[in-house]
Amino acid sequence: MSLAYPAPASGNAVTGIVCLIAGIAIFSLQDLILKWVSGDYPLHQAMVLRSITAIPFLMLFVSRENGLASLRTPRWRQLVGRGLVMFVAYTCYYLALAALPIATTVALYFVAPLFITLLSVLFLSETVGPRRWLAVIGGFAGVLIVLRPGSDLFDWASLLPIISGLTYGASMVMARRMGQGDGAAVLAFYGNLVFLACATALALMFGGGAFASESHPSLGFLLRGWAMPTTRDLLLMLACGPIAAAGLTLLTQAYRTAQANIVAPFEYTALLWGVLWGWLFWRDWPDTISWLGIAVIMGAGLYILYRERVTAGRQTR
Repeated sequence: MSLAYPAPASGNAVTGIVCLIAGIAIFSLQDLILKWVSGDYPLHQAMVLRSITAIPFLMLFVSRENGLASLRTPRWRQLVGRGLVMFVAYTCYYLALAALPIATTVALYFVAPLFITLLSVLFLSETVGPRRWLAVIGGFAGVLIVLRPGSDLFDWASLLPIISGLTYGASMVMARRMGQGDGAAVLAFYGNLVFLACATALALMFGGGAFASESHPSLGFLLRGWAMPTTRDLLLMLACGPIAAAGLTLLTQAYRTAQANIVAPFEYTALLWGVLWGWLFWRDWPDTISWLGIAVIMGAGLYILYRERVTAGRQTR
């Protein structure tokens, strides 16, 4: 899960695209691991382990970016607030993975660009033309095609990646309002600390198993008590830390190397990995209607990115 929209940079577009595709591929391994362990362990256990193992990697990245002194930022309250919003986004996304095919979860999460457009109008007073509004409407139509509300195939867990897209979009709008004062590694470091604190709080509430419920895969993943992991599962959960750190490094390098409006469309390669992992490990394959909805969501998101590129080009002339 990534879908970052940093400020544009100049440089080698090919290098940026390669870094972004590699970063998305690495991030997809985290989705695969969390879905794999979602039937036996609670999410808060996996997130605590992931957050702890990510700390030394993120400190290294902060040190290389602007030095460890940059962690003493006067805007730490804003960073913590943004981290809380990101925690909600990631939690909803991971809980959805427990119940839905990876490809469906990823596709519904890609409503984030639609929400970013809406929230930018509401809170940043940005101007959006009729073409982008039509793309937003079309994208949400694609969501309805995938969800199929009212049918026997509808699962309330499919609302979770949409909530994830909304809260992720809110975090991106918050980042835009905050400006460029802190580096990407500092934002990631504070976000990871918030993740660790919130996951620990969930573990204290639910880790004993008193509220455990297996009535639904997502509820089981949230409320299940901590369990002693096998060596393999422990290593998999610990691996999520360096996986997330490595993915972040590649994505950051991608947006530093090339303009955001050039590399951002390649975020959608996450759908390819979602389909691949789902088919290889769970034999999940979207049906025809789901493919139609996925195509509509992708088309809307890519068109919004295209129109932003066109608008940015006009403003720089």
